[in-house]
Amino acid sequence: MNQYVIAIDQGTTSSRAIVFDHAGTPVSSGQLEHAQIFAHPGWVEHDATEIWRNVREVIAVALAGGNLTRHDIAAVGITNQRETTVVWDRFTGEPVANAIVWQDTRTQSIVEELATEGGTGRYRERTGLPLAPYFSGTKLKWILDNVPGVRARAEAGDLLFGTTDTWVTWNLTGGVDAGVHVTDVTNASRTLFMDLATLDWDEEILADFGVPRAMLPQIRSSSEIYGAVHSSQLLREVPVAGILGDQQAATFGQAAFGAGEAKNTYGTGCFLIFNTGEKIVRSNNGLLTTLAYKLGDAAPVYALEGSIAVAGSLVQWLRDNIGMISTSAEVEELAAGVPDNGGVYIVPAFSGLFAPHWRADARGAIVGLTRFANKMHIARAALEATAFQVREVLDAVNADAPVPLKELRVDGGMVANDGLMQFQADVLGVPVIRPKVTETTALGAAYAAGLAVGFWKDTAELAQNWVQDKRWEPLMETAERERQLRLWKKAVTRTLDWVDEDVR
Repeated sequence: MNQYVIAIDQGTTSSRAIVFDHAGTPVSSGQLEHAQIFAHPGWVEHDATEIWRNVREVIAVALAGGNLTRHDIAAVGITNQRETTVVWDRFTGEPVANAIVWQDTRTQSIVEELATEGGTGRYRERTGLPLAPYFSGTKLKWILDNVPGVRARAEAGDLLFGTTDTWVTWNLTGGVDAGVHVTDVTNASRTLFMDLATLDWDEEILADFGVPRAMLPQIRSSSEIYGAVHSSQLLREVPVAGILGDQQAATFGQAAFGAGEAKNTYGTGCFLIFNTGEKIVRSNNGLLTTLAYKLGDAAPVYALEGSIAVAGSLVQWLRDNIGMISTSAEVEELAAGVPDNGGVYIVPAFSGLFAPHWRADARGAIVGLTRFANKMHIARAALEATAFQVREVLDAVNADAPVPLKELRVDGGMVANDGLMQFQADVLGVPVIRPKVTETTALGAAYAAGLAVGFWKDTAELAQNWVQDKRWEPLMETAERERQLRLWKKAVTRTLDWVDEDVR
């Protein structure tokens, strides 16, 4: 009885449910992809109803795979793609439009309008974030301004807003039948609406955006009992007890609990989080100040984050848009066929450039092409693009943080690629370490939920579960590293100032 915790990982490309035992080892899982909807250039959408349907199904698959019932589960933890924005009717449960995904860039004109007073740093002191299309606030404003009838319904109190953690939690705990409308501090810190110091919605910012406060979920800690699963669900009566945005969940799953510890997740995008403890550190070098986690009534823990929009999705682009490979795994084999990139660099600014540049006017480029270049060089350049972007973020972390980063814990789908991880260590100049359990995002959500119900005692117990699987030491000569970085930075300059009035 109650020997396991289940985590729901609602991600950008799929939803998963993973059951963990007390040692933090995955026992069983289920996973379903959902459609990526590209209605216009720069637009990225999801069907929130499809996501909820998939979540229900992957829970069933995970339970069946472990021959488990609800009686075996101590708690449910939820982690999610963070800034993706859902608006739905509180009485019918129907979304008013497709969810607008964190990668979507349609709101740049809203950013420019709001930035006329105070620039893109207008709210940075309070929220830790620059004005950018990345965050939920501009996406919510776009829905209110552009979907017919939505603003009036929102002002009448009929509509609810949330990121996908809120959407899943609301449905899981009953939906229209008294579903719990909450989010945690980590997700709230990605909206542009939450004050980092008070951990509450900022009334002045809401007024500037024209957002009714009644739409917004209650902000809670990352580890507490929010409610129980509704009687209509397979997990009925199991407490929902942990919520963490995906990158914060991965940090938690990596047991990076102390100030100065960091992790980097290689998924659809790439996200480096550096724990700054209970101190709010505001970046002067293009990083975000965000919440790492808050455990119940304990003090909040903050972090610096470097967010990269495109990592694994560049490989997907080679597969789905270009047809250069038939499976994502082929890119590693191709890249290994050449000793270097042949002078080819890819800057995947499909959604502009995120940290540390924050240039929405940038667009993707492949540079350095000669007749010598072939698809193996392009495959290698695609993988190296992720490593170079991480180096730029690490440089910003070292400039902002009181102590330099000495090693990097890594997780996510791309860390299975040994060649990429060695190149990452080479361009960083510090060791890169992969844990034995790489499902750290789901594991972090499970940990948060388990702590809330006493399944695990404290973070010290969680830290004992962390085990190193492989370590890569930097091997590249300093002169070669500097040469590669110089060429990468030159390539980045070629992507800038592409978008203007008649090009979006």
